[in-house]
Amino acid sequence: MVQVITLVSIVLLIAVDQIIKLLVIEYLEPIGSFPLIDGFIQLNYAENTGAAFGSFSGYTNFLSIFTFVAIVIGLYILLSGKIKMSVDYVCIALIIAGGAGNLIDRVFRGFVVDYIEPLFINFAIFNFADILVTCSAIVLIIWMIYGIYKDVKKEKEQGNG
Repeated sequence: MVQVITLVSIVLLIAVDQIIKLLVIEYLEPIGSFPLIDGFIQLNYAENTGAAFGSFSGYTNFLSIFTFVAIVIGLYILLSGKIKMSVDYVCIALIIAGGAGNLIDRVFRGFVVDYIEPLFINFAIFNFADILVTCSAIVLIIWMIYGIYKDVKKEKEQGNG
């Protein structure tokens, strides 16, 4: 049952990402940009043929294959039951959803639609799928470091006890 809920959640997040991108193409692309909070954040239409921060620009096929393989591995991990419902499980599901959202763009548009531009710092323009991938990856890394810390602490306590 958890796997079904997970798959439905992933599909819903992909749908949200794609609906936002369709709206961005329909309404933002013709005007280019739109301030949300003056001097802080704006919507700015951008077509990204690369990955994060424009890296690997022009390598759409490579990025598509890499993303597809990562999604398949992530789905295998989730659906195999090798990990239980926890922070890492949720993070992997969110990374899959975000990766799939951007993969759909690369395959069907030849680029990823980006539209969120922070103005208060020099930062890349990004999208909802990027937020899912980046935030989940950061939380997953912190969760893994915390797990290592707990294991080391437990080993020390057992050695002293």
